[in-house]
Amino acid sequence: MLKIAHRGAKAYEPENTLETFQKALDLNSDGIELDVHLSADGHIIVMHDDTIDKMTNGKGDINSYTLAELKSFRIAEKLQIPTLNEVFDLVDKKCFINVELKNADTSKNVVSLIEEYINKKGWNYEHFIISSFDWNALKEVQNLNPNIPIGVLTEEDLDGALAFAESIKARAIHPDFQLLNAENVRKMQEKGFWVLPWTVNTEEDIQKVKSYQVNGIISDNPDKI
Repeated sequence: MLKIAHRGAKAYEPENTLETFQKALDLNSDGIELDVHLSADGHIIVMHDDTIDKMTNGKGDINSYTLAELKSFRIAEKLQIPTLNEVFDLVDKKCFINVELKNADTSKNVVSLIEEYINKKGWNYEHFIISSFDWNALKEVQNLNPNIPIGVLTEEDLDGALAFAESIKARAIHPDFQLLNAENVRKMQEKGFWVLPWTVNTEEDIQKVKSYQVNGIISDNPDKI
């Protein structure tokens, strides 16, 4: 059962930072999950929200700042906002990376970066999975490069996610864990999909989801899986 660190080992270090991704590696995570947006000058920025308000000492939309400007802000007083390139370099094939697209405008840039690491740096497609709640973004990924594994995120519509996953030949379905039971997990797996639920944090929930025989669990505490 794959241990996937949600926004890194978020329970231990500030989310979506190089420090939390290193912590996830230290905890022997099989994968890390992270979120991306674009800066004003087209760099792929790792952060969950579309603003820097919650996580940094600054305010404003990520896409209104250049990379240099974003690098001047601080998370928890001392940490920098990372780029996706920096995360790839840190991870260096030690685990797979689940890149969640927060909107469709990141699709092309993320696909291009993945292709660069595959073609020039010895990575392969199994090192990546791209997920999104924006299914149009996933369609665009499939059109740009059908070899990149895709994960279909859903918070409420499991049947719709399954149908969409079939239509684009996705690798995985990433449901809110509260949607799951043993029967619907088995149904998705019988159709060939990995089931990778999020965000499963308490001991009780982890054990319950494990009993469904999912393929992996996305958690703030990957060491508890």
